[in-house]
Amino acid sequence: MKSLWIAVATGAALLMAPAWAQHAPAKEDPVKVGVEAYERGDYKTAVDLWRSAAIKGNADAQFNLGQAYKMGRGVPTDLKQAEEWYRKAAAQGHEEGEANYGLALFENGKRAEAAPWLERGVARGNPRTQYVLGIMLFNADGVAKDWVRAYALMVRASSTGLEAATKALAQMDQYISVKDRQDGLALARKYEADYNRGAVPAAPVAVASAKPKSTPAPPHTKAAAPATTAPAPARDGGWRVQLGAFGDPANARKLWGQVGGRFPGRQPYYVKSGSLTRLLVGPFGSKAEAAKACGGVNPCVPVAK
Repeated sequence: MKSLWIAVATGAALLMAPAWAQHAPAKEDPVKVGVEAYERGDYKTAVDLWRSAAIKGNADAQFNLGQAYKMGRGVPTDLKQAEEWYRKAAAQGHEEGEANYGLALFENGKRAEAAPWLERGVARGNPRTQYVLGIMLFNADGVAKDWVRAYALMVRASSTGLEAATKALAQMDQYISVKDRQDGLALARKYEADYNRGAVPAAPVAVASAKPKSTPAPPHTKAAAPATTAPAPARDGGWRVQLGAFGDPANARKLWGQVGGRFPGRQPYYVKSGSLTRLLVGPFGSKAEAAKACGGVNPCVPVAK
């Protein structure tokens, strides 16, 4: 039965749509121009622009090249090349690069190497990494078995609208005891509360077998350092940022699962407005503070409470 979990993981969690970086401030920047070419369907031009920038060390371009090789857009599908470009982006602390590097390592059969990188995505609320690490913990695949934490991570991933996680959760219900499910739900609630207040130290997983000596430890970066104490509560000056409005509330939760790591110490608000659900994030002390928090997130608009 457990082999079904691996089929679910490789078949559903990893064939995700690209999340192209949008950090470039100027139109002439090759990364941004490449994004525009990609959106027009001119994948070859996009890849050529990104490759030049990636070779020079641009982390966004490296991540985008990983996505291109993963999806087979502008280049032949090549999971080894995707893994390598994700690795380069991850080594510079690129958040999406770290998560996708962990996912690529998993898909390429490097389970124990994947675990620490998946943990980084889990700590930022990334639903795909929650899903895959939950699979690994359930199967004891590259990590020690932990059904309680597996269930907690699957609950978190499912709550964002990730369909594969919802299906996996239903299967887990058939094998995990009532007590372990209850403990898993309690742990999921704790993770959510910790995440919403910006204190989400990822619990280290126990690797099932010793890591080969040739495998380097993940680099220590500021972005990856786990918080040891909760940050001071954000001052509420009556400002939020709006990230979108959705006809399906599940899409609002899904978006928060993807970008929540960009708003440490803040929490999401799902506000009904007619038939739409608005995703607001806050609190912020002023309009200027809210505008600054938007950073490279688009769309993102400061709004008064």
